[in-house]
Amino acid sequence: MAKRDYYEALGVPKNATDEDIKKAYRKLAMKHHPDRNQGAGAKKSEEHFKEGKEAYEMLSDPQKRAAYDQYGHAGVDPNMAGGRPGPGQEGFGGFAEAFGDIFGDIFGAGGGQRRSAGGQQVFRGADLNYAMEITLEEAANGKESQIRIPSYEACETCHGSGAKPGTSPRACSTCGGAGTVHMRQGFFSIQQTCPHCHGTGKIIAEPCTTCNGQGKVKKTKTLEVKIPVGINEGMRIRSSGNGEPGMNGGPPGDLYIEIRIKQHDIFERDGDDLHCTVPVPLTAAALGGNIEVPTLGGSAEIDLPEGTQHGKTFRLRGKGIRGVRSSYPGDLYCHVSVETPIKLTEHQRKLLKELDESFRKGGERHSPTSKSWADRVKRIFK
Repeated sequence: MAKRDYYEALGVPKNATDEDIKKAYRKLAMKHHPDRNQGAGAKKSEEHFKEGKEAYEMLSDPQKRAAYDQYGHAGVDPNMAGGRPGPGQEGFGGFAEAFGDIFGDIFGAGGGQRRSAGGQQVFRGADLNYAMEITLEEAANGKESQIRIPSYEACETCHGSGAKPGTSPRACSTCGGAGTVHMRQGFFSIQQTCPHCHGTGKIIAEPCTTCNGQGKVKKTKTLEVKIPVGINEGMRIRSSGNGEPGMNGGPPGDLYIEIRIKQHDIFERDGDDLHCTVPVPLTAAALGGNIEVPTLGGSAEIDLPEGTQHGKTFRLRGKGIRGVRSSYPGDLYCHVSVETPIKLTEHQRKLLKELDESFRKGGERHSPTSKSWADRVKRIFK
């Protein structure tokens, strides 16, 4: 599939200034960065991010931009240069290298492989995930916490070589120490990771017994984690370089701390807003008055009007949570639940019966909702 024009990928004209190109890339990176796009559209966003990154790398370099303006993609593609072809690539001018990268991307290895100065494949370490459970109060106010995660250190016995003391690794005979092999299929020559040494470029005949030839041992370390104010369920905090170590000198992966919020006894969170159910005695709902309700910052009062009905919602502005990307806190919604008295004494039952008779004599003015509902029922069964 042909590459898009670099200027089109960044959304800038061909006479754009360096500052215009930088601003366009920043905007694209903020929108499509993998850390900010999870779920169904993550793959498409990642493709846009990679495309924009490549375009910026080319257009931000004056020499590469000049070559691109004159020759297009061919001017900046090293695989189209007329260098000396490598083994098995005669006449292809680096064509196999290009297809090796493409197939690596398809099968998930392209982003984590590079070349070291010695020609071996360099692999980025895998990312790690850590689930961290916090309370709603901690999410609202932020906190600093410590977590213990697995880490890897160079084996003290073999000093990181992976070989038994007194021995040393030897170059892989299959790939000649390069870590990759080339397979010719008709016109194409495809570069693949060496199946014998798995990309390391070396074979350990006598592995170190302490680390089993890995050159590293698993330990644990303590990390300081800062939970930002307003973080929500499912959000992730990235700790760069605290994933698994890379291979052949490759960079380490990252640690992603995924937030889980414990269920609260009173509040339910909806974005920056909070919801709670407030039980109100029957008499208080009928007579009205002030009642005290909880908030995350203490308590507040609600003025109940006379005749408050079950399900009535009161909104307390600014009593919710200020989200990570919000300037102002959300609101607290208090939902009234009128509580029917139970376990009545004989005296209380007598008083309620007298009250009920009084209501019936007063007619529908005491129960407008019941009258409206009864009328609708009658219309249904006519």
